[in-house]
Amino acid sequence: MFAFISNSLFKPFVSVANNLPWLSKKINAVAINNTVNVCRHRPHPWSTVHDYVSWTSLTDQSWSARHLPPVNKTGLPAPDALKDFFIRKQNTQQLCKKSTCLFPAFAQYLTDGFIRTKMPNAGEPDDPLRKQNSSNHQIDLCTLYGRTPEQTNQLRTKSEAQGTRGQLKSQTISGEEYSPFLFEPDGLAEKPEFSKLDKPLGLDKYPDPSFRSKIFATGGDRVNSAPQVAMMNTLFLREHNRLARALETAYPTWDDERVFQVARNTVIVLFIKIVVEEYINHISPAPFRLLADPAVAWNAPWNKPNWITTEFSLLYRWHSLIPDEIKWNGKSYSAPLTFMNNQLLLDAGLVRAFTDMSTQQAGRLGAFNTNAGLVGFEVKAIEQGRLCRLDSYASYREYVSLSKPKTFSDISSNKEVVDFLAKHYASPDDVDFYIGLFAEDTEKNSPLPPLILRMVAVDAFSQALTNPLLSEHVFQPETFSTIGWEAIQATGALRDVLDRNSPKGVGSERIGMTSSSWAYS
Repeated sequence: MFAFISNSLFKPFVSVANNLPWLSKKINAVAINNTVNVCRHRPHPWSTVHDYVSWTSLTDQSWSARHLPPVNKTGLPAPDALKDFFIRKQNTQQLCKKSTCLFPAFAQYLTDGFIRTKMPNAGEPDDPLRKQNSSNHQIDLCTLYGRTPEQTNQLRTKSEAQGTRGQLKSQTISGEEYSPFLFEPDGLAEKPEFSKLDKPLGLDKYPDPSFRSKIFATGGDRVNSAPQVAMMNTLFLREHNRLARALETAYPTWDDERVFQVARNTVIVLFIKIVVEEYINHISPAPFRLLADPAVAWNAPWNKPNWITTEFSLLYRWHSLIPDEIKWNGKSYSAPLTFMNNQLLLDAGLVRAFTDMSTQQAGRLGAFNTNAGLVGFEVKAIEQGRLCRLDSYASYREYVSLSKPKTFSDISSNKEVVDFLAKHYASPDDVDFYIGLFAEDTEKNSPLPPLILRMVAVDAFSQALTNPLLSEHVFQPETFSTIGWEAIQATGALRDVLDRNSPKGVGSERIGMTSSSWAYS
């Protein structure tokens, strides 16, 4: 990925380019196109509905798309026999040198919006559902706005009263703005006004009313999974309402609907800018700074309608990034004690929450490094890959123009990983897609291994920059208003949004996905 701008021969050229906007845009276009062009472009011929190409597989987006056709593999180890691949050999978790905890928090919030594998209700068969999804297949901030018009309407104030037009429902706690609570104060009954929202996943495991009473009413059923995810939603809730207030003041003749729609347009686009200009730049091993330039996609052959793949839903299971201990507001908590615990966010406030996540190292992504309480999810992911009959890890490397491993040592330099693979698989060609993803060494100057890095980059650019709001005849100031357009231009990182949505601003606090101690090597 981005090999041409990582090469030492180009580093002096890249240093100059980073300071010349016209040259930077040209290199940016080449880098993005080279990244996306390593594999076939959408639409993919296959989905998880059939083993062959059909009209349904080409049109029914309730099924996940797939990069490669299904294969029948025999003689593979049972998924449960592979769980030791994720369990730590030592008690101490290995940490990532580059990433802070803000990185996995943002990654989860981002992907929860479009990776939505269906889970069964009581009494339903499990297998077919895990081949399906309930995604809109867009980076549309449905975590904030809801997946459906009915959900969106329940999250809006829907008011023409002065000072409320276009806003999302919210509440003020200790002088700060948050989403309203989903439950009544007793934590027992859900508020009828939120009857159309997706029920928070995992809530059944937390019957304590004190937990439930602090669950936010949001557009995403995973937003409340951890306070660092809820803090992301809180940030963009505040930005939407800030923009709505500014728009109402600037355009007093606009009704509630227009104010809402223009604010929503703006927040979605500035979120996409952060995806590229902070998140993708964080995972990129290159010294060149990538830009969210919509023009790159306008005439690109890869500018096709989005459709999330089953492979993409698996390669984002980054459980080992979650630290065993997470600090909130000066106190340390074991990771499980933070799940569904929004009180930690409320006690800290938004700036302190972002600061805490920006000053703690994330775990290292890879083998033998997952918290014991999360290993069961790793086994489920292997099972899902088998259920969807994914091709081997080696085949996917070849698909994205990486070399196929000839020996187990080609996969990893870690002897324990190599020995584990050799013990459980007959050859490198047999290694499961999900196992191979995390068996690789991380790429130099990136927190991700090569295959994950390449597939994330392909989908990040080809799905972010093809958003309808970024299309050639839509990405214009009139779509966003002068106020919205200026906000988009002024945003390149989470810190920018946080600073304008905090009572006292950010000040000198460090907010970022990259550790302060990390330096490009």
